[in-house]
Amino acid sequence: MIAFALLLAEPQHHHMMPGMAMPAPVQPKAPARPKSSVRPKGKARPAAAKPRAARPVSPMPGHHAMPTEVSACSPEHAAMGHCRPASPPPSDLMTDMTAPVCSAEHAAMGHCRSMEGGETSAVMDHTSMGHGAMPGMAMADAPVGDVPPPPTPTIRAADRFYDPAAMAAADARMRQEHGGMRFSQIVFNLAEIKIRDGRDGYRWDGEGWFGGDIHRLVIKTEGEGRLGGRIGAAEVQALYARAIDPYWNLQAGVRQDVGAGTRRTYAVVGIEGLAPYWFDVEGALFLSDRGELTGRAEAWVDQRLTQRAILQPRIEVNLAAQDVPEQRIAAGMSSIELGLRLRYEIAREFAPYVGVNWERRYGPARGGGAALALGIRTWF
Repeated sequence: MIAFALLLAEPQHHHMMPGMAMPAPVQPKAPARPKSSVRPKGKARPAAAKPRAARPVSPMPGHHAMPTEVSACSPEHAAMGHCRPASPPPSDLMTDMTAPVCSAEHAAMGHCRSMEGGETSAVMDHTSMGHGAMPGMAMADAPVGDVPPPPTPTIRAADRFYDPAAMAAADARMRQEHGGMRFSQIVFNLAEIKIRDGRDGYRWDGEGWFGGDIHRLVIKTEGEGRLGGRIGAAEVQALYARAIDPYWNLQAGVRQDVGAGTRRTYAVVGIEGLAPYWFDVEGALFLSDRGELTGRAEAWVDQRLTQRAILQPRIEVNLAAQDVPEQRIAAGMSSIELGLRLRYEIAREFAPYVGVNWERRYGPARGGGAALALGIRTWF
């Protein structure tokens, strides 16, 4: 018994679980006194001993005994039987009739109870939780606010802090420095000599412009004549060009005929631009000071064979609404011209070319034919 008691008295090297109290070691019993059959004289019989309270059962060596009084702990440890829960578990929202009503999806998440039998209880207000309104949920009645909406945002954040006049001036300056500057160019698409059987001649077709991307002043000129002779037909146009989209310009102005022959002054309305597949297209209507209406359309495309060799097909058609005997023009299609030119760009600004040109005239100036064209295309 003494050895067993000493074994129990040794400290146990185990950690205490949270909320558990270690029982006090059991004291060893004193050895029983031997009974004597002879009672000493003069001694009274001792009084009967009071029953002692039952001692707690000593645990087996290496084990802890659960105390009768345990402390509170978290629900996780209470589920393991180590201690009692700090508070009774919350009631299930799915069965709690005081919980707010919501859709079956949110009820499955435990936020509220499901709507059954057409209940119309107030739903859980998710907006107070920062969620916003949940799909499928009817929002509780709330007063409509009267706060004015925020100002409409602008494309420039600096407009909120600087004077509008200063911002407008800065914006105009920025546009001018980033694409709004004024430019100019002079280009001669055709400047050639036409060689044909005994009727060699020359021809030019060019224009110059000054302005920006939207507004421009355009000067056009074209004409032809015979080598060693006077200028035959020639014209000069002064036009205002206005961009109507990134690829097309609308033009309006005046045209003046010069050179030999009858001279006319025309009002001009036309359009020019870049058509699909990189075709340069020009078209114009001319109304003379005598009421004669004529028109012209031309198109060409640059086909790059190499970085410097370029093949250019070209077509030009002239039309008239009526006969013009003074200029030997017939109503309808008065002339058509087809050309094919191959140029070599020694520099981008200077490209000699060789080609062939075919022309046909109708009406009083009937005639035409093919010619060899030698010339240059230049711009600066």
